Amino acid sequence: MTMPTQKTTHFGNQTVAEDAKAGMVHGVFSNVASKYDVMNDAMSLGIHRLWKDAMMDWLAPRNGQKLLDVAGGTGDIAFRFLKRAPQAQATVFDMTQSMLDAGRKRAEASQLADRLDWICGDAMALPFADNSFDVYTISFGIRNVTRIQDAINEAYRVLKPGGRFMVLEFSQIPNPGLQWIYDQYSFNIIPPLGKMIANDRDSYQYLVESIRKFPQQEVFAQMIRDGGFQNVKYRNLTLGIAALHSGWKV
Repeated sequence: MTMPTQKTTHFGNQTVAEDAKAGMVHGVFSNVASKYDVMNDAMSLGIHRLWKDAMMDWLAPRNGQKLLDVAGGTGDIAFRFLKRAPQAQATVFDMTQSMLDAGRKRAEASQLADRLDWICGDAMALPFADNSFDVYTISFGIRNVTRIQDAINEAYRVLKPGGRFMVLEFSQIPNPGLQWIYDQYSFNIIPPLGKMIANDRDSYQYLVESIRKFPQQEVFAQMIRDGGFQNVKYRNLTLGIAALHSGWKV
């Protein structure tokens, strides 16, 4: 009798059982939660703030909208959204409670508390009704999802018709020489920084490896189209180190 083959996926450069990945990712972000924002500044030399502002520029938040920010962690995107649209509502959704707890402690959280919810759960099985949100964002999180297409499909389900889907994620530099230079920085600088700042080299080694496993820009754009979204476009940021992808539920 042939035994069923266990489904596998990648965890950085490791091949792991598909049903084990979520727990491993949860462990990574639980370990780094208290230093997550500091490490983001250190790793990107603060450029991640410009990328998030560029995301808001393209998104153009409007009063009255309901935002779902998945893998929203410590609230960076939700805070930016609500500051641009003071009469909007936002839900920060993350698989790691300690990341949400770190976000709640930020000064912005108390100032925006009446317009902000924090919910822990799985991006592949959102606990929301169909057609619930005007905007779905996910920033530097979708590459950590076990089945990325499932997360995209869930985004489509919970968005209202006319809703906007936007992803900010590390990507691939189209120039091989520049990509090589970036790889040297990533693998030789970021994990030691993680050890120095967060006392956790292994988690940041995984994060660097996970970036290299993420689909390049046009492949990911097609995955968004496969999820049902239309008018799918992307913009490279800082030569393609990161990219913004946008789609609409029509």
